[in-house]
Amino acid sequence: MELESPNESNKISIRFQRLSMSFAAVVLLLLPTIGAVTAAPTAYEMLERFRFPEGLLPKGVTSYELDPSSGKFRADLNGSCSFSLEGSYQLNYQKTITGYISDGRLTELHGISVKVLFFWLNILHVVRVGDDLDFSVGVASASFSLDNFFVSPQCGCGLDCGDLRMRKLKLGKGNPSLSTV
Repeated sequence: MELESPNESNKISIRFQRLSMSFAAVVLLLLPTIGAVTAAPTAYEMLERFRFPEGLLPKGVTSYELDPSSGKFRADLNGSCSFSLEGSYQLNYQKTITGYISDGRLTELHGISVKVLFFWLNILHVVRVGDDLDFSVGVASASFSLDNFFVSPQCGCGLDCGDLRMRKLKLGKGNPSLSTV
């Protein structure tokens, strides 16, 4: 059995170190790309995949779950959330919002309510009809232009907060249309 000379052993060790460093460099270069490919979409991005604007949810969604086969979803906020929009509508989001989502439809919603006159009514369904969103509270519905929901409101101040003041909610074309079912 022939033993390698110390010089030969050093050469192999140096080659192995160079190969290890090259492999590590490639992994470090690819790491940001791998992360981008495997990053899960946000709740706001998921809304857009179903043809809804991100502004249907306020800022502060901490997590969400979606069953792709049934469309059942759950979105968790960092706490309950309420705000007014243009002083006309007061909205309240509970810490957890649930329902079903499909292309252009949110149904069986739980966790979102709107104050109408002196009463709080649960928003049960939201349906996209062309460039409008129809919100149903059961006995009545209101239609708003999609343009009103491109920015997510902030808990406490809605769209009247610092950087959001630039993009205030316009209540449709004139006033929203209101109808009873």
